[in-house]
Amino acid sequence: MSDTAQQGVIAAASLLIAAVAHRYLYLRLVRDVTASARWRGAGRATGVVLTLLVPTGVVAAQYADPTTIAWLTWPAFAWVGCAAYLLMILAVLEIPRRVLTRTLGRRASGNPATSQSARRNGTGGAARPVRSESTAPASVPGPSWAADRRTLLARSVALLATGTAVATTGYGFRRGLGPPDVRTVRVGLRRLHPSLTGLRITMASDLHLGPFFGRDHTARLVRMINDTSPHLVAIVGDLSDGRADDLGPHAEPLARLNSTHGAYFVTGNHDYRHDVDAWIGALAGFGVTTLRNTRTPIEHRSGVIDLAGVTDVEGEREHDAPDYDRALGGRDSSRPVVLLAHQPAQVHQAARHGVDLQLSGHTHGGAFFPGNLLVPLSQPVTAGLATIGGTQLYVSRGAGASLPPMRVGAPPDITVVELHAR
Repeated sequence: MSDTAQQGVIAAASLLIAAVAHRYLYLRLVRDVTASARWRGAGRATGVVLTLLVPTGVVAAQYADPTTIAWLTWPAFAWVGCAAYLLMILAVLEIPRRVLTRTLGRRASGNPATSQSARRNGTGGAARPVRSESTAPASVPGPSWAADRRTLLARSVALLATGTAVATTGYGFRRGLGPPDVRTVRVGLRRLHPSLTGLRITMASDLHLGPFFGRDHTARLVRMINDTSPHLVAIVGDLSDGRADDLGPHAEPLARLNSTHGAYFVTGNHDYRHDVDAWIGALAGFGVTTLRNTRTPIEHRSGVIDLAGVTDVEGEREHDAPDYDRALGGRDSSRPVVLLAHQPAQVHQAARHGVDLQLSGHTHGGAFFPGNLLVPLSQPVTAGLATIGGTQLYVSRGAGASLPPMRVGAPPDITVVELHAR
């Protein structure tokens, strides 16, 4: 199947999923809460508009100039985030809502199970006295009472879900678009020369320049990175979600990065969605060196480390696959090697090549719940420091965000990796 056909299938599937999701939201947030034909009609029309808005915004974010479509991407992805939480919350409330609805229905029908039991307990067909309607218990509710209670229940569920989803989405956007946390992580390396203790590598991954992150975002990150007084800067993939021709000026503040031994970049999967060579050329103009299946020695004080970088696995589609033998083969085994690789899953190859430390991004720490529960399905580490196959792996949550640009339970970060001899 050609790439065009695959994209067509994905677009059709996305539209179908969006239609089903919005139908469910209409049922729970509109039809169940009002009998007004006018409000129901407005709800259906809104559902159609939102169903079309989501895939339109996604396609525009992928192929249009990100600097000119904020008017479309903002409402589209704000709604994507809100709808995601609406669906999750309503799904959680679905079972208790159904139980309460059935309970109300049984109360309104006068508990027919009791009547059947009474008939079974009758003897010899003898007639039992029937209570006249005038003496029926006043506490037995009628159909009107049950309908009112069902409407109240539906409105309460809709209000709870909507309020929680809107508040969570607002917080997520504020956290995702705000300044990242600055973390410091101490990592001990066995082969590190004692004079290199305290060497600081400040890493930032997943900047995702595009419709939500522009020049101001880059300038803020550069200031924060420079404030850490780094010896070395590592940008670990997913620099942008657009073309260098459109977004190059938004990356220009990277030219002001200030470190002892320079700034280095490796590609991420998003970088291959557009002309990766154009981006690598633009970064070179900003003084950022791309490690494309290669390495360079970093001499600091009386010691040396090898800094290596490999391309992202997505590069295989562009004849730019990661080449670990080229990046790591034939090196001096007496000195440690730090590998920059966008995806944590690349650590398995790194371990086979004796890498001491791999620095990665890609996961965004799960970005927003329940994403943190899904990352382990494809990556060995969601965020933080771990050891896999003898190689230490540190995974940053990223300094930007993908789409939607939300962060809930996974704050963005810039990490200072401080090396120590052990």
